[in-house]
Amino acid sequence: MSRRVAVIGGGLAGIAAALRCADGGAQVTLFEGRPRLGGLTHSFRRGDLDVDNGQHVFLRCCTSYLGLLDRLGVRDGVTLQPRLAIPIVSPGKNRVWLRRDALPAPAHLARSLFAYTPLSVAERLRFITAALALRRVDPDAPATDAQSFGAWLTAHGQSRRAIETMWDLVGIATLNATADDASLALAATVFQTGLLTKASAADIGWSMVPLGELHGTAGQRALSDAGVEVRTSARVSSVRRENGTWRIEGRSYDDVISAVPPEVASRILPPGVLPAGGTLGTSPIVNLHAVYDRKVLDEPFVAAIDSPLQWVFDRTTQSGLTDGQYIAVSLSAADDLIDVPVAELRARLLPALEALLPAARGAQLRDFFVTRERHATFRAAPGTARLRPPGATSLPGLWLAGAWTATGWPATMEGAVRSGDAAAAGVLDLPSAGRAASGSAMSTLDGAAI
Repeated sequence: MSRRVAVIGGGLAGIAAALRCADGGAQVTLFEGRPRLGGLTHSFRRGDLDVDNGQHVFLRCCTSYLGLLDRLGVRDGVTLQPRLAIPIVSPGKNRVWLRRDALPAPAHLARSLFAYTPLSVAERLRFITAALALRRVDPDAPATDAQSFGAWLTAHGQSRRAIETMWDLVGIATLNATADDASLALAATVFQTGLLTKASAADIGWSMVPLGELHGTAGQRALSDAGVEVRTSARVSSVRRENGTWRIEGRSYDDVISAVPPEVASRILPPGVLPAGGTLGTSPIVNLHAVYDRKVLDEPFVAAIDSPLQWVFDRTTQSGLTDGQYIAVSLSAADDLIDVPVAELRARLLPALEALLPAARGAQLRDFFVTRERHATFRAAPGTARLRPPGATSLPGLWLAGAWTATGWPATMEGAVRSGDAAAAGVLDLPSAGRAASGSAMSTLDGAAI
């Protein structure tokens, strides 16, 4: 008789875990408390627009996430840069670029760095020295996790200007934290894997369809085709061990994979499963949405410096808009904005958007709205490693998944998929975690979270 497996949570971790278990011959039931799958990567309708809850992009090195897209049959729903190219804009200044050339890493970025005029020549040279030093940092060392990335950068000669206009340009989007508030271990993982080891690793990809279609609808279809019983709007109240099996909502299972956020896991799982001595905490993301009557942005996205804004995206095609242009602005580490009323956000930040995109000044604004993810990611602060449990628990047949578990990564789509693959590999007693063990990976703006 095949193993009976319950997966709790229908985000990317739960979808990946359920599919892997089903592909391995298990009899799988997936429980999701919401009426849809996809977790934090979902969409909703606003009038005639398909709106993603936040901007989520991935990198070429996201092998596990790309493998999941293949499994869902939606790889053609995303696009991937042939070569990393980030246009960087600031008010009243000429656009500069961070892009790679054909040289091997880390020399692939040298030309862009030497031409990076927002920094002085001396700051550019010190940036390169610090980047080479960061390659040698051991992200697995407890002392590394205990240290602030910002403190490390300062100790390695980085000016406040360099931190704000270069390190935080990538770091805030991937870590959902500023350098001063981020763990050095997580930052080292991001920069080593994404920018300093393999030249093509950081080529950026994004969805060309609504995320609800890419993950939720496709996930539902793939799970059903694989024989998984998907129960949406099915909130699990408790997970109990009785007579050698796990009991959930009146049914018995041989194994359980909990793929829910830590606060939910602590409520429904048996005591003692999660690490004691503290909580991870969460970090918010705020997204601004502006619909104009004409084109105001001539790139798929730009990154902003010397501005209260961070990353700005053209979402016209994905939203289904046929007239005008739909712009989305992702604001990570948004503790100071999460409770600000929409009218105040518009008054404060719309002028900043027009300062970055001069074409917007003469355009008609047809719509402006805000979406918020108060608990978008776990807080990537120093000392978080001890609070991120491994997938295997001390109880037989109980496994944990989710980007917040001990993946070694910030809260990313890639980390979520890896965690689901790893938990399923444990259930199936496989010698390795398959996709979760194949190569390095990183996804960013998960909300930001790139």
